[in-house]
Formats: sequence, C-alpha cells, structure tokens
Amino acid sequence: MKVKHLLCAGLMTAILPLSVAAMDTKTVPPKLSAAEIVEKNVVARGGLSAWRAVHSLEMKGKLEAGGNQRSTYPVPGESDAFKVVPRRPKDQVQLPFVMDLGRGRKMRLEIEFKGQTAVQVYDGANGWKLRPFLNRHEIEKFTPEELKIASTQSELDGELIDYAAKGSKVELEGIDDVGGRKAYNLKVTHKNGDARHVWIDAETFLETKVEGTPRRLDGKYHSVATYLRDYRTVSGLVMPYLLETTVEGIRDTEKIRIEEVVSNPKLDESHFAMPR
Repeated sequence: MKVKHLLCAGLMTAILPLSVAAMDTKTVPPKLSAAEIVEKNVVARGGLSAWRAVHSLEMKGKLEAGGNQRSTYPVPGESDAFKVVPRRPKDQVQLPFVMDLGRGRKMRLEIEFKGQTAVQVYDGANGWKLRPFLNRHEIEKFTPEELKIASTQSELDGELIDYAAKGSKVELEGIDDVGGRKAYNLKVTHKNGDARHVWIDAETFLETKVEGTPRRLDGKYHSVATYLRDYRTVSGLVMPYLLETTVEGIRDTEKIRIEEVVSNPKLDESHFAMPR
C-alpha cells in the first residue's frame, strides 16, 4: 500500500495467487484480541522476519483513469494534495507507473501520460514534484500540507507490521461486513495522535479495507477507503495486486493494478534527492 505493503533483487520469483474461500457473512468470527488479530495478520502476510528483511520495494503497474471529467489520481496514499495527473479523459485510459519505496517513508512515483512523465518524490523529510501534465516543467517543492501528509503515510510494510516499534497503538472496534465478508475493524493510533482504521478479513486475516486520507472536493472533505484485493505471494511476501479506492459521494472507483513487484531493489539516496 503496491496498496505500499501494499506492493528478489532484479527478478520476481514465481507469483502464486492466494486462494480465498467464500465465507458466509452470518458466520460469527472467533473472539480475538487486537493483538491476536495483528499476530495472525503478520503471519498471513509472510511473517515478521520476512518483512523486517525488506528495506525497499519497487512496484510497476497501471492506474486506470477515465469515465468522467473530474480530477484524479493521487499516489496510492490517497491524498488529493498529491495529484499528478490532469483531468480525466472521457474514454478510460491506463497510465503506466513505477513506484519505489524505501524505509523511512521514502517514496518516488513516476507516471507516464502521452510521452510525458510526472515525478513525485519524498525522501523522508523533504519532497519535490514535476508536473508536466499541468504545463509545469520546473521542479516544485512540496507544500506544507503535502509534507504533512507524506510524513504520516504508512511505512512500506503497512500499518500493522511492527506497529508497537513504530509507536502506534491498535484497538479492536468491532466486526463489520466488508464486501459480503466479516472483517475485524482495527483502529490504529499513531504516536502523533492521528488514527486510521484497518479492516482485517476474519478468514484470511489479510487487510481487506483501509481508511484513507479525506479528500477535499468542492470545498468539503469526503471520506476515502481503499479496498485491497487479488493477494499474491512474491519472495515470501503476501501483497495485494489490485487497489480500488472509493471517495464518498463519487460514483467511480479508482483502480490501481500492480503488474510487478521487486523486493529489495537497490535504491541509492540520489534516487530520492531533488535535482539541483
């Protein structure tokens, strides 16, 4: 979450689809504590030691855009402060992207559109962007709002892996229906006091829904949710290959399809540095 857990050096190993059996929504899931749910989630995603060995991720895929004229596509972190793509065309298009993630919330995103490449980078402390789609061909620094959002995005392994070491607290708030299946609703409170909800499927114990950063549209903030689907195993790590984001009051669903994931690619510090 790719949807940065949300998605072997230089090569992908065999990718195995994760089988998910149908579960009756009337079935009552076992009573588990928040800690027990997180423990099962970590195991389902490949295990703590496997994720601790991950220092960087590279994800390639396509952003699906089209169907109306509204502005769209932030990075998979779901904030409208990060928009890098122009207004949607009427006909659906698929925009190739490459996203590199490093520990310390480092992120570099490149999106291609009509022969141009938009770039957006956060090095863990500072951010910059290049937006030729908007006829802005000079490097721009992140605004204070963009920096704040980038600094609070999840690490590349998500909200729950090593949550205590990250200074977060996890509480179970109940059991909800998500897509016709039962899911544990976990509230994750970060050390700065910000909170985010994560829904864990009661059978697979994988993330099925994540609360996103609200988007400001027409002067109002709208709630955002991202649904994680099509989990696959890559280099022992279990990650979603399809992220569907919904915005309250907006009919269309924004889809991010992951096509390739590389674990621990070599990413130099210069990869995230702002050009002089």
